[in-house]
Amino acid sequence: MDRYAAMQLFLRVVDDGSFAAAASHSGISRAQASKLIRALEEDLGVRLIQRTTRKLSLTEAGRHYHERVAAAMAALNEAAAEAGQRQTEPRGHLRVSAPTSFATRHLADALTEFLRRNPRIELELDLNDRRADLVRDGFDMAIRIGHLADSSLIARRIAPARMLAVAAPAYLKAHGTPTHPQQLEAHTALLYTLIPHHDLWTFAREQDTVNVRVHGPLHASNGDVLAAAVVRGLGVAVQPSFIVGDLVRSGELQRILCDWHLPEATIYAVYPAGRALPAKTRSLIDFLAARFGDEPYWDDGLFSAKQAAPIARRGKSVAKS
Repeated sequence: MDRYAAMQLFLRVVDDGSFAAAASHSGISRAQASKLIRALEEDLGVRLIQRTTRKLSLTEAGRHYHERVAAAMAALNEAAAEAGQRQTEPRGHLRVSAPTSFATRHLADALTEFLRRNPRIELELDLNDRRADLVRDGFDMAIRIGHLADSSLIARRIAPARMLAVAAPAYLKAHGTPTHPQQLEAHTALLYTLIPHHDLWTFAREQDTVNVRVHGPLHASNGDVLAAAVVRGLGVAVQPSFIVGDLVRSGELQRILCDWHLPEATIYAVYPAGRALPAKTRSLIDFLAARFGDEPYWDDGLFSAKQAAPIARRGKSVAKS
């Protein structure tokens, strides 16, 4: 048995969801594909895939093996790509998916500069606050913010996404400024819906952690909509600094509960595992990581050194998502 070929086929079966599709993509028959996966399972001494007449599903051992094999294949492919493409001029069509608010506020300028430096790249940017399936939808990479659950992607940190609790000065004058997170239960909250438990806000200070159940009249899947409503005095919100930082600096919004920490998210560039990373994709990821970094410009003047350090700095590290 060619173990390398078997591992590649295993990844393809998981990606395609069927032996027939994986066999077709690999240029072998369905029977050959099934036989090779069975030989791999026998060699490992565990069943990797549960087969039924309707669908395939990974066993627990299969899920763990897929995670490790995908990471190993990605590392091998990246090593080969880096050796062969490092000196190659980035070129070609590059499809990128990104969340709307971050793209309009920060990616637009960055990508303009990137394209000036890389005139042989043609970039297609799709803005969507819901996460696309990169393989199914044909994206080379995506920008994602927050928790990464898809283990078939490789993720690289390009910047932190630090959170602020904010309100308009007029709102605070009318309703009072909260001095403890629990007081937010009596305030009107504006809620971002594309995160789990979006009506539960968590604050931490030294050894204390406070979870607050909030409520309000506006629930939205876009941060700019919420920011506009906060500026108009509709309520309080927890928003990333890359959206509300300028509004705080201008005085249109005011930070509240500054001595409490909110969970920090991370902005990632992600791309599919199990394939060589083209020079065009690598060049954009490198560019964004250098442009934004661990202390991005949108955080200027908003955080003390202590407030800005809850997450370890990983810079150029490549991690499985």
